[in-house]
Amino acid sequence: MNVTTPTSGATDRRAATIVMACLGVFVAYLPITTVAVSLPAIQRSLHTSTAQLSWVQDAFVLPMAAFILTAGLFGDVHGRKKVFQAGLFFCAAGATVALCAHNIPTLWAGQALAGLGSAALLPTTLALISHAVPDFRERGKFIGMWAMALLAALAVGPVIAGLILEHFSWRWIYLLSIPLSLVAMAVAVPLLTDSRAPHSRKLDWPGQLTAAVGVTALVYGVIEGGADSFTDTKVVAALVLGVVALIAFVLAEKRSAGPMLDLAVFRSPAFTATALIALITFLGLIGFFFVLSLYFGMVQQLGTLEAGARLLLVPVAAIVAGGPAGRLMHRVSARLMITVGLLMVAGSLLAMTNIDADTSYGSIAWRLIVLGLGLGLVTTPMTATAVAAVPHHLAGMASAANNAFRQVGGALGPAVLGALLSTRAVHNLPAHLAHAGITGTQADTIVATAKNGGLGAVAGMNLGATAGQVYGALGDSLLDGLRLCFVVAAVLVLIAAVCALTLLRRPAQGGPREVKAVSTAQHGRPETPAEDATPAGTAKPAGYRRG
Repeated sequence: MNVTTPTSGATDRRAATIVMACLGVFVAYLPITTVAVSLPAIQRSLHTSTAQLSWVQDAFVLPMAAFILTAGLFGDVHGRKKVFQAGLFFCAAGATVALCAHNIPTLWAGQALAGLGSAALLPTTLALISHAVPDFRERGKFIGMWAMALLAALAVGPVIAGLILEHFSWRWIYLLSIPLSLVAMAVAVPLLTDSRAPHSRKLDWPGQLTAAVGVTALVYGVIEGGADSFTDTKVVAALVLGVVALIAFVLAEKRSAGPMLDLAVFRSPAFTATALIALITFLGLIGFFFVLSLYFGMVQQLGTLEAGARLLLVPVAAIVAGGPAGRLMHRVSARLMITVGLLMVAGSLLAMTNIDADTSYGSIAWRLIVLGLGLGLVTTPMTATAVAAVPHHLAGMASAANNAFRQVGGALGPAVLGALLSTRAVHNLPAHLAHAGITGTQADTIVATAKNGGLGAVAGMNLGATAGQVYGALGDSLLDGLRLCFVVAAVLVLIAAVCALTLLRRPAQGGPREVKAVSTAQHGRPETPAEDATPAGTAKPAGYRRG
């Protein structure tokens, strides 16, 4: 048997591709945590309302969630290197606009441009790795590196923002993304090898339009419903439009000769499981980080840098666990690692339900470390399983779909848990005010202010000598809401664990054969050898054969 040894040039090209893919996902995720911990400073500087402030983060997440599938298809059709560079350009452009923003609409525009760039980077970086490393066993290690770069961006974001906000304006949190993006664009020209889907795919305009409208309307409806009321006319209209558009998307993809999302991939239990796990887990986790940042800022009265240092524990622990998880994927089943990781996350969230305003850093730290370790066990196997569960030529589609589910969950998380937090806190506020000795007209005014402008609006009131009592009641009300959110997040993660346990029964490598057969039957054409090309001398996945 002949064994082909990669040449030095091919090895260098592959190494460059891995590095560029990791840098790309780092740039894509960096704005998430840097902006999240800077929201109070942005509010003070631009004098925004609570509703306007909530859309600073959502202006980034919405285009990311809505256009990930479209970006994956563009990469398959026009070349992933081109889409990768376009994503970096939009990230740099968005950061530049936000850096120069002196009003809230301009900041929203910058965030939206950066979100489009991130939507382009997420699927193409994974697809580039899949093309550079065709052997599914070896690929797990490099997808682990990709996942670690993602977590590293989440880890350093709060620290960078904290250091900047201690000495400079909040606008400078956007500075780092600009040189990183421009340098990566320049370096990619000579070093990065382009790739595209072997089949001649076409742009699926009906699928792209219905998916973008459906995701945007659905997330918008949930966000606005949580901030105001789910019976409001515009909220009901948005939710109905979202459901209708998503139904239209499914119908369009079933009839399309070249669908943006081949629905046959959902016949793989492994791919379906990872999609559900990504959606549910990120809904719970991103919502958890949102409410935890409120706990550090509004209950424990910590500064941005102190809060960022505490949040840093989660991604650092995830990086520690994620590295070995990527190397162990060919020895330990993804089902076991993902299930154990999710159970660790759920246990940590439930352990957070007994914290109060005086809980020490050390007492919170071990809970956050356990959560991070569990997250590290989930992220790498989940991503690698999604890509390995489909044929090689669908890697871009699989990575885009997995990231789309992840971002939709991430967009819904703060909206859902934020609404629960606000509702419970405002509901319990009168009782806590009465317990603190605040009654009558003053108590009614405080409760009305909290209902109309959010709990943070109470801090802007002239409370006089009763400020300490009111803030204590606010803190107790927030803790009630926080505890409810921790329980809900834990339940969501437990549901994801059940999905992993029940759907990841067969090895991930069984998926390509299953989906390949369906895809061939649907489109009436066998796959070409180039589509599942594996280096000579390496074994195919179990049961994997050419169509």
